[in-house]
Amino acid sequence: MRKALGLVAVLIAALCLPVTASAAPAGFYVSGGKLYESNGSEFVMRGVNHAHTWYQQQTSSFANIKALGANTVRVVLASGQRWTKNETADVANVVALCKQNKLICVLEVHDTTGYGEQSGAATLAQAVDYWLSVKSALVGQEKYVIVNIGNEPYGNQGYQTWASDTSTAIQRLRAGGFTHTIMVDAPNWGQDWTFTMRDNASSVFAADPDRNTVFSIHMYGVFDTAAEINDYLGRFRTAGLPIVVGEFGHNHSDGNPDEDTILATTRSQGIGYLGWSWSGNGGGVEYLDMVTNFDPAQLTSWGQRIFNGTNGIRATSREATVYGGGDPDPDPDPEPGACAAAYRVTGQWQDGFQAEVTVTNRQTTAIDGWQVRWAFPSGQRVTNMWHAVPTQSGAEVTAANASYNARIAAGGSVTIGFTASWSGSNTNPTTFALNTATCTAA
Repeated sequence: MRKALGLVAVLIAALCLPVTASAAPAGFYVSGGKLYESNGSEFVMRGVNHAHTWYQQQTSSFANIKALGANTVRVVLASGQRWTKNETADVANVVALCKQNKLICVLEVHDTTGYGEQSGAATLAQAVDYWLSVKSALVGQEKYVIVNIGNEPYGNQGYQTWASDTSTAIQRLRAGGFTHTIMVDAPNWGQDWTFTMRDNASSVFAADPDRNTVFSIHMYGVFDTAAEINDYLGRFRTAGLPIVVGEFGHNHSDGNPDEDTILATTRSQGIGYLGWSWSGNGGGVEYLDMVTNFDPAQLTSWGQRIFNGTNGIRATSREATVYGGGDPDPDPDPEPGACAAAYRVTGQWQDGFQAEVTVTNRQTTAIDGWQVRWAFPSGQRVTNMWHAVPTQSGAEVTAANASYNARIAAGGSVTIGFTASWSGSNTNPTTFALNTATCTAA
C-alpha cells in the first residue's frame, strides 16, 4: 500500500438508479446510494472482520461479536488458490452462524488480495468460479448475505483493468443466478490511491443489470487526514453511489489512519463500516486484534475504541429488521429547534470574500460527528475552509467536522471559516442544516 502523492480532485459523474422491478426485492437492494433491506428499511453496517478461513474452530466468535453490539460480520473465505478452499458445507455453516446470532453476513474471497503484485493471488474470474461452486449455500439467503466478490483485488500493479474485470465478474454472477447485493473492493490493496474505483464506480454500477452493487474502500495509511477521508466518501455520496468502509484500523504499517474521522464521518453520512479485525492477526500487525486470543473479555485498546468509543459500534449499531431490530438509523430524529446558525461576511474584495458560519447545538444531548450544509444563491464557490472539510456540488456546500472537533456539546457551538469567490453579487445563504436538522436563525 502506498501513499498517494498530489491527490487530484476529479468529480464522479454518475446516476444512481433505484430498483425498478415490480416484485419486492428478494433481499438487500440499493437505491439512491443507500442500502436497504427487502422491506424498505435502510441498513447501515456496523461490524468487524473475522478471519474464519484460518480459524475455523473459532465458531463462538460470531456470538461474541454480536454480544458487543455489531450488526454485521465480514467473513474471510478462501477459494483455493492461496489457502484451502472453504467448501459449500462450511459456507452454509457460516451463514447459519450469522443467522443464529442475528448478524448480516458479508462473505469475501481473500485469495484475490494483491493480484498482480502478490504471488499466487487469484483473479476476480477465479473468485467468481468459487462463488458459483458454492451457490447452493447462498441461494435463498439474500436477506442475510452480501457477496463481496474478492478482497483487495490488485496491488499497485495491473490495476488498470479493475473496472472491466469487476464489471465482468458482476455480470457473470448475475447470469449465474445470484440476486444478492454484491460488494466490490477497490484496487491498490483496497485503498484506491490511484482513484481507479472512485472514477469508474458509476460505469461499474451501471454494468450491474440489477443495479445492486456496493463499493468498499479500505482505509489504512493512505487515509491519514480528515481531508482525504471526507473527500473520498463525500464524492460517492454526491454521486449517489453506495460506499462502505470495508476495512480500517487505528494504525498500520503504511501509516497512521485517522480512525476518529472515519468513525465520525461514516456516522454523520450514514455510511457503513467494518473494522479489521476480531482476532488472530500476524505478520507484524497483531496490534489490529480487537480482542486477545479470541477472548471477548480481553478487549485491546483498538477493541475498546471501535466497540465502546465515540461513534463506535455500541453507540451506532442497529440490528437488521429481518431479525426484529428497530430503526436502523443510528442517529435519533432531531429535537424541535435542534440547532441555530449565524452567517457573517468578515471581509470582501473584488471577486472574493471571507465569511464564517457559527452553528449551535440546541439539543439536550451532544452531537458526535457533524455536517453543516447550505446552498449559495449567487454562484459563490468555496476556495479554502478551516475547522471543517468542504465538499461543494453546484450551489450545495457540505462542511464536515475535522478530526479534532467532531463533538458539539449540548448548547455548544462550532464556527467554520472559509474564503470563496463571487461574481456579480454576493448574496448570503439563508438556510442551514446540521446533520438532519434544519437550523433556525441565530
